[in-house]
Amino acid sequence: MQTLTLTDLKALALRGETVSTASHVQIERVVTKTTKEGKPYREVHCIDSREKVILKAWSDSAIYSLCESLAEGHCVEISGEFGHHAAFGLEARRWTFRVLSASEQSALFAGPPELRAKQEADFQFILECLESLRDPRLRYVWELFLADYGDRFRRAAAARSFHHARRGGLVEHVAGMMRAAAALATVYPRLHRDLLLSGVLFHDCGKLWENHVAETGFSIEHNEVGELLGHISMGIELVNNLWRRLRLCEPYGAWKKLDPACESVRLHLLHLVASHHGEMAFGSPVLPKTPEALALHYIDNLDAKLEMVFGGYATAPLVAPNIHDRVRPLTQYLVAPLGALVEAALEEAASANR
Repeated sequence: MQTLTLTDLKALALRGETVSTASHVQIERVVTKTTKEGKPYREVHCIDSREKVILKAWSDSAIYSLCESLAEGHCVEISGEFGHHAAFGLEARRWTFRVLSASEQSALFAGPPELRAKQEADFQFILECLESLRDPRLRYVWELFLADYGDRFRRAAAARSFHHARRGGLVEHVAGMMRAAAALATVYPRLHRDLLLSGVLFHDCGKLWENHVAETGFSIEHNEVGELLGHISMGIELVNNLWRRLRLCEPYGAWKKLDPACESVRLHLLHLVASHHGEMAFGSPVLPKTPEALALHYIDNLDAKLEMVFGGYATAPLVAPNIHDRVRPLTQYLVAPLGALVEAALEEAASANR
């Protein structure tokens, strides 16, 4: 039987297709509920590298009693007939499950090949940006961060919902922002490129704790430190801790003679972390007050919004030809984008005009 990711499975269902297939997933939780008529059923919450679905097991089905053996964290293959129900979303018929082997579990956590390749390429681009930094102090704090927290960074999500809300999503978000920041720095050469790229790396570094993903998991669990402090506060603390270690390294004596001064570099980097949400109403303790802070805020917002839009085209149902339903938190309907110019047709038109 063909195996699909949950993303592909939901896309087929949204197109009105019913398919007999299987998916490899991890169980987030199993919840027992009752209908209005008092009939019991179970909700099985499934997750993979990019998507979540909820399957229902009704009390008069064979799968209902089997679900008693399912627990949070179990990795299974779900198989059956899947389609779309207008009121309930993904609908499963005659579905069942089996426990994945150790090798299948490893492949599940690695992600599908295309996502794995993208996240690896994104991480390598981040390393290339590190190599391009001219300021040795900023290079040093990057190296400390990646050496100590690189694995955690590569698993973290950029958000709990809406954009890059998946295992490895933070690396994708940071790399996308770095590409935009590097390009913007060529358009506006007065921007401090090293500082802006460093702000991109560290602006969400507190999410390594706020949006932590376990080594063998996909869920973004709530935790006390994230709830009490939030990622901006934790990001400021992390940058300060890294900077204290910078002061203890051997080259620091020579670096103290550099201009701008070490303390100025630290304060400007902290300002980028503190102000990147752009407004106090959105959680920033201060407003962006430097060119790099303004650029970082808009780059962050742009990368997040485009991720929502592109994701909306794949998941939001059509309400009219070329018009997709709203995607939270966006408030507008999405209109299908203009297609790329077909080169063959362009050449044909040019030949006709000769």
